Amino acid sequence: MTATDPSVARNARLIRWLICLMFFTFAMTTDAVGSVIPEIITEFRLSMTAAGAFQYATMAGIAGGALLLGFLADRIGRKRTIVLGLALYGASSLLFAVSHVFSAFVLLLGVAGLGISVFKTGALALIGDVSASTAHHTRFMNTVEGFFAVGAIIGPAIVATLVTAGLSWKWLYVIAASICIALMLVATRVRYPAMRAATERATLAQMVGVMRDPLALGFSALIMLYVAVEVAIYVWMPTYLKEYSGSFNWLPGYALTIFFILRAVGRFVGAWLLGRLSWTVALMVVGGAIFLCFLGSLLGGVEAGAWLLPLSGSCMSIMYPTLNSKGISCFPKAQHGAAAGVILFFTALAAAIGPLAMAAVSDAYGTTRAGFVLATAFAALLFAGLLTNWLLNPAAARLQSSDRLEYR
Repeated sequence: MTATDPSVARNARLIRWLICLMFFTFAMTTDAVGSVIPEIITEFRLSMTAAGAFQYATMAGIAGGALLLGFLADRIGRKRTIVLGLALYGASSLLFAVSHVFSAFVLLLGVAGLGISVFKTGALALIGDVSASTAHHTRFMNTVEGFFAVGAIIGPAIVATLVTAGLSWKWLYVIAASICIALMLVATRVRYPAMRAATERATLAQMVGVMRDPLALGFSALIMLYVAVEVAIYVWMPTYLKEYSGSFNWLPGYALTIFFILRAVGRFVGAWLLGRLSWTVALMVVGGAIFLCFLGSLLGGVEAGAWLLPLSGSCMSIMYPTLNSKGISCFPKAQHGAAAGVILFFTALAAAIGPLAMAAVSDAYGTTRAGFVLATAFAALLFAGLLTNWLLNPAAARLQSSDRLEYR
């Protein structure tokens, strides 16, 4: 069959939908943690630190799986990796229905995080397989993350609906498991693009080699700073805005929803924008805008922060998928799984450490504002890194080489 055959085109569309829906599904649970935590605090009479295990367990599972198993997509192939990861995530999510002990939930979240890391690295590697160039890779990555952003809106909405109806928050995970089963069926039936390199060469040592690469470390550092800034919003912004005393009484309650909506819309727009602007310029501009939003929220107080912090979602929209895409595209397709695993490890690490650092600083100074001073410092460092990236563009030669050798 040729690339113009209708069945080939249908299969390519099915692969793209599979990737997008995988990101949509796991976002429903990972980004709903802010809505679930208040329920488990009440149900199990937990402290905030203990309840935070719902965030830390998932991130620990993702980080561990990304670091130790990120090479699987390159070794056993995209299909087996995706199916294995979906099976782990789906099974652990389904078991929420019959679990009643907090420690059991934490264990299941760790296994779910492990499953997410496995199928996500497989999906990220598959994005490279179906992309025609590094620029196309970046645009599609933004589309995929757009679906993730939509899932991040749907998840908390499901939790709110369940609680309002007097049902347990646990059904969120059962719903995610049901979608996961359908995705597994699709993943086993779809035809995957042939890999260029022999998969038996992929090992844990390859992960170590990628982690030592200066460009991989550079992109990972930028991603860690970005994730620390983003997580500050959806973990601690609701607490920060409790001190709001402005005339728009509805704003603090809807600020997080506004942030997620702006981030979702921005990611779909970002796929279009990156087709018209240099990615280095685009990231530098939005990085500066994010910093100004955080700085303004400190200078203007909580009343300004109630508007500026949600607004930062529109600026954050293209940041993670673009950095992730460019970082992965700096490596041959046969190493995309390993590269995705390394970047995912640092992503999860920042998602766990960032909120902890903000909490520690806030507790030390007795105010959540102190935590947002730290987050603003992260935003300033992120902008400085993106400005340097625009001026020096260290990845340019590697990306040009990938376009020439990997996307012919």
